[in-house]
Amino acid sequence: MPADRKPGDKKAFDGEQLVEATVDGVQDTALTETRRNQICDAALELFLQKGFDSTTIRDICASSGVNQASIYDYIANKNDILRRLLNKLWFRPDVPTLAERLEQHTDTSFKDNVAGYFRDTWSKKRKGTLLIYRSVPYLQEEDRRAMRARDQAVIQALAAQLRKKARLHEQDRRAEVLANMIVFLGAFAPMRDWLHQDIDDELILNTVTAGVAAMLNQLAETGPSAD
Repeated sequence: MPADRKPGDKKAFDGEQLVEATVDGVQDTALTETRRNQICDAALELFLQKGFDSTTIRDICASSGVNQASIYDYIANKNDILRRLLNKLWFRPDVPTLAERLEQHTDTSFKDNVAGYFRDTWSKKRKGTLLIYRSVPYLQEEDRRAMRARDQAVIQALAAQLRKKARLHEQDRRAEVLANMIVFLGAFAPMRDWLHQDIDDELILNTVTAGVAAMLNQLAETGPSAD
């Protein structure tokens, strides 16, 4: 079995994605890609249905059609599968953060940028959101640190944009609170599917977006914090 990264490996995160194990048991890159996709697709559904801890490599092999004797030619272990899934579903380059949207679309209103952010996050990252929230207890410690570091960077970048929008001073921590809330709301629709299945998606989107815009307006109206 190929060796996975050692606990505490400082290269758990390359600045863009979690670092996946190097597995080169098969030289045919096309075949490797096909088999990894089969394995990851099967594992995703099992992780969401049964949970990460309750899913075995045997389960993944049975569901993916990849022989148990050869699966380690394509992945290192179950945690390696999880990293690959998070890279594919959570660290998606085609779903920009709200801070990136605000930088890229300066002619678009704040409210419309927020709506676009939630629309993409709630749809394209839906399964990734469910996966991350259900698998956090089982992440390797270095992966947990990497995920936390990335979230903190995302929040700080968004807070800086919010301060500009609301004309707040650089030390106003309320911008960080609002940024954290917006990131948290990025998980609202996927995590609450079981409660609002009878509510129109656009109604949910418009309501949450209006709330975020109102919070920013309130900060702008009250001015810089005295703290």
